[in-house]
Amino acid sequence: MPKTIEEINAKIKAGKAVVCTAEEIIGIAKKKGTKAAARDIDVVTTGTFGPMCSSGVFINTGHTKPRMKITKAFLNNVEAFCGIAAVDLYVGATQLSENDPANSDHPGAFRYGGGHVIEDLVAGKEIKLRAYGYGTDCYPRRELTSSFTLHQINDAFLFNPRNSYQNYNVAVNLGKKRIYTYLGMLKPGLGNANYSSAGQLSPLLNDPLYRTIGIGTRIFLGGGIGYAAWPGTQHDPSVAKTARGVPRGGSGTIAVIGDLKQMKSQWLRGTSVVGYGVSLTVGIGIPIPILDEEMLVYTTVTDRDIVAPVVDYSYEYPNLTGKIVGETDYASLKSGKIKIGKKTVPTYPISSYPKAREIAQTLKSWIVGKRFFLTNPVQLLSGKESGVSFRAFGGRYR
Repeated sequence: MPKTIEEINAKIKAGKAVVCTAEEIIGIAKKKGTKAAARDIDVVTTGTFGPMCSSGVFINTGHTKPRMKITKAFLNNVEAFCGIAAVDLYVGATQLSENDPANSDHPGAFRYGGGHVIEDLVAGKEIKLRAYGYGTDCYPRRELTSSFTLHQINDAFLFNPRNSYQNYNVAVNLGKKRIYTYLGMLKPGLGNANYSSAGQLSPLLNDPLYRTIGIGTRIFLGGGIGYAAWPGTQHDPSVAKTARGVPRGGSGTIAVIGDLKQMKSQWLRGTSVVGYGVSLTVGIGIPIPILDEEMLVYTTVTDRDIVAPVVDYSYEYPNLTGKIVGETDYASLKSGKIKIGKKTVPTYPISSYPKAREIAQTLKSWIVGKRFFLTNPVQLLSGKESGVSFRAFGGRYR
């Protein structure tokens, strides 16, 4: 019998919901079969923890006396965007500190930026503010030097335009010199392969056709509760998929939002990427309601089922050629080495699978403990272009 989110929430409220992680469901489905597992399991939890550059925080500092219309501002010497309203700022995760060594005589040594400001805010540290305005009749003040902590300001909310990529590139370097990328340092001549995904625990890979995830979906975000706010920038449901519905490259994304005052610095970490810049490592977990057997089967995806394109970052990626070196799967990536042609190449994760597992387990405990209920999306993410049939792979664990 199909279930509804309302029925699942009633079971959560009664303390009767059966919840497992996307890692645990694989063994359960193999043992019970997908039909029985779909009947018994109510929610499957997912998790991912990795650098997500398209992230940032909106801050309202509150008004000064006399009032001031801020047109330029720095938080711990990191410039914030001010073109919104008088005291509304947006701190982007990748914005560098104006006195970062990378801006002087030590290029590549990125030490501090917007992601670190966000982490420091959540950790309760004092943030130094420098602000400037041109002065008007109603906002006469022109300069401000002050400091504040997260709980001293009116509003602060995380709003990330693009997070939780549904699959992504594996980065390699076919060139003759070492290069530095947002996926880390790449040695020449296929010296290493770097990747960033939780694979079988990754949220959008457990709902590949977006049957349950959409605008208004409640999620684990940065250690607090947040929501999917919109399809993320670069959301592309038309990417070619395997018979299981797994996209063969970067595909779906979500924009997310949540109250920064609920979050924890262990799940929002300022990140320095040598030779590239700064970012924010974000923890996200999404509950997948098991509405029917089809939904259950999607959550049994394994690392072996997930293939990703291997891309040369020395030429093909920067020049947007669209060419790939080949494909590999996440089971091979997580083994520590992959084969590219005749060469064995060591692999390195940029994201953390143990932390992704911890997020999925934390979200599971929240649901079992009646601290977290599911939501019906106002609108599902677009996924109609997939052309994938459940029947093509639905009998795998019977």
